[in-house]
Amino acid sequence: MSRFKPETRSVGNLKEWTKQHGGIILYTSDALVRVQLFLASVIRITCITKQQFEDFSYAVTAQPETVDFSVTEDENLIYLRTPALTINIRKQNLGFAFLTPAQQVINEDDPLGTCWNGEQVTTYKKLQPGERFVGLGEKTGPLDRKGSGYQHWNTDAYGYHAGSDPLYCSTPFYIGIHNSLCYGIYFDNTHKSFFNFGASNNRFASFSADQGEMDYYFIHGTTVADIIRQYTHLTGRMHLPPKWSLGYQQCRYSYYPDKEVLNVANTFRDKNIPCDVIVLDIHYMNKYKIFTWDKKHFPDPKSMLQQLENLGFHVVVMCDPGIKVEEGYKTYDDGIKQDVYLKYPDGTNYTGQVWPGWCHFPDFTNPATRSWWMNQLKAYTDLGIDGFWNDMNEIATWGHMLPENIELDFEGNKATMRRGRNIYGLMMARSTYEGVVKLLDGKRPFNLTRSGFSGIQRYAAVWTGDNVAYDEHMMLGVRLVNSMGLTGIAFAGYDVGGFVGNADIRLFTRWLTIGSFSPFFRGHSMINSRDTEPWTYGEEAEQICRNYIRFRYRIMPYIYSAFYEAAQTGMPVQRSLAIDYTHDPKIYDHRYHHQYLFGPFMLIAPVESTKDITRVYLPEGNWYSLYDGKQFTGSQEFLIECPIHRLPVFIKEGAIIAMQEPGFNTVSQSDTLDLHIYYTANTSSYCLYWDDGHTFDYKQGNFSLWKIELNGLEKRITIEKRPHQFAEGIRLLKIVMHGFPQINEAHINGQFQSVNQTINRFFEPLEKYDPITDPEPAPEEPVTIIAFENNADTFIISW
Repeated sequence: MSRFKPETRSVGNLKEWTKQHGGIILYTSDALVRVQLFLASVIRITCITKQQFEDFSYAVTAQPETVDFSVTEDENLIYLRTPALTINIRKQNLGFAFLTPAQQVINEDDPLGTCWNGEQVTTYKKLQPGERFVGLGEKTGPLDRKGSGYQHWNTDAYGYHAGSDPLYCSTPFYIGIHNSLCYGIYFDNTHKSFFNFGASNNRFASFSADQGEMDYYFIHGTTVADIIRQYTHLTGRMHLPPKWSLGYQQCRYSYYPDKEVLNVANTFRDKNIPCDVIVLDIHYMNKYKIFTWDKKHFPDPKSMLQQLENLGFHVVVMCDPGIKVEEGYKTYDDGIKQDVYLKYPDGTNYTGQVWPGWCHFPDFTNPATRSWWMNQLKAYTDLGIDGFWNDMNEIATWGHMLPENIELDFEGNKATMRRGRNIYGLMMARSTYEGVVKLLDGKRPFNLTRSGFSGIQRYAAVWTGDNVAYDEHMMLGVRLVNSMGLTGIAFAGYDVGGFVGNADIRLFTRWLTIGSFSPFFRGHSMINSRDTEPWTYGEEAEQICRNYIRFRYRIMPYIYSAFYEAAQTGMPVQRSLAIDYTHDPKIYDHRYHHQYLFGPFMLIAPVESTKDITRVYLPEGNWYSLYDGKQFTGSQEFLIECPIHRLPVFIKEGAIIAMQEPGFNTVSQSDTLDLHIYYTANTSSYCLYWDDGHTFDYKQGNFSLWKIELNGLEKRITIEKRPHQFAEGIRLLKIVMHGFPQINEAHINGQFQSVNQTINRFFEPLEKYDPITDPEPAPEEPVTIIAFENNADTFIISW
């Protein structure tokens, strides 16, 4: 007989329970358990071995709403019923089963239930027949995570590979799918956590944390989109970003001196390649010290910034958290005076080595530090800078062994880095965002971060860190952004061309064409690598890049409206096909799991740079080729030609896509709006959103929303502007009709209107450089155009 007592302890058997407002409390032989109703379909389960619940979260901002519910019991079970679901609570070895009102099992605990193994706490869930798992945010691997395991522990993952885990950003939220049902589980614990989706076992899925409470939210919805909506109700949604941040951003580690920065900016204008942002990496600083300028390379930053503004550029500056330990360095001295730095348990400031040398690091979980950080950021905003890039905030230090005994304030509830590491990046991004919002006096800032946690969407866009220039990484970046969208991060992207290494012509060109259909669109490359501006790979690559960048600017009204939807509902801009085609097994096939919808109507099929023909799966419904309008019937696989100048892109039937003639940035667009409408015999609708693009006035109602409806069977298009509090600057409307039966005449609000039959072409034909392998002329498509003055709040177009 062993003399060692097993470490594992279960939650125990139910002894008694009490009903209270918004839920019930369960008392077991070994634990205290709370069931709290946030919504009728959102249930919070908290299990502890102490006597008091913490009720502290940096991620969850929602408060529980009043929900009607009933509780009954029999010998074995307690039945808690809401209008949306039933929770069966097992009395022996307490556990939970979540069922539909029709008593279909959505999710249920394994007999192991919730257990503690030392300090580590784990909840075990039964694997349902055919169950799939998606989500978890920035995680490598396939779309369907069944059979895999992951950990959340924010890490500086330089040059990570296609199977690396963990990476920079932690979002412990996943969606389970089975038997035409779906649900979500958000595990609100910031300690190092682990998720197992049937990895190395065929019995259970589980989630665990090294310490802290078992505190999770069960979310039931009829669709994946509904689950994302409810999850972002809990953890918050993005504020609308400035429209300029949705344009192309050009970055390099690093552009210096100032003459090089201005040369890059002028070259974009000279070559008629739209661009809104120049990004300054760490070499703009004096010896990498934040809030300083290198006086040799940037002797007059204000003048340089003014010249960039005159050219129509915004500037984003790198912001690292490490503050160099150097007496006489103003920021360091002020930080010492204000006592803002992370500390060891003995009260001395933690010191770690990074770019500037030995550094202290602000404790962003302290409100006083967040106020101090805002005052430091004034050095940038006073110069007119309104873009900020929070980097190295995992925290990244040389040696990659951040001491776990470092203490953080946690709003006055001290904790160590065991609890704080995963939220350090979130709190830095929060400090930057909240600070500059106050400093910019009504202007929207752009805020970017590498590290984060659930809720990061409230404060910043997220990019996927130090990727590598090869095809597998290009495709991995697409999957990462798809997955981040499933976990509430709508504004995400990757470094086009790869940060580490040197992309060849085909890889860079293909990567840029894919990136033009990502929410965050930035080219970036590492020091001592080749130049990677769109014109540096030869004339043909330059033309292709110009075509796709210009097309992104052409569809900017469509993109901006997708961001509005993200701000309202949490729906991502880049949408995994698991959102709209959840129960179609083909979308999880490794050949097709990169595919996604960009906004509601455009299907993007990323493909490696080495391929000139690829296999594409189109889900149910009818689809149109972007390039020539060729029609395809869905629920089928197709072999599609994909020369380097033509990324496979398809338009969903019933699509309504707003476009404007592109200018040199997001501001310089025309006063004509083209509404490209793709025929369906059914009905479809779309909301087109307008505001000024750069202030928060929209929160006071200064915006306009156009509801556009197509009824193909009744031959009618309706445009209704509601509300209409913002002047859009649109003089002329053009309805461009794709795939419609022959139309000879039309009526607008009952008045006769002539129509025009013409040829549509989105991309300029490439000039011929190689008479042997020269690409064919740009495809053309016959369309019908109805053009009219924008002089009413409602238009009814019939034919």
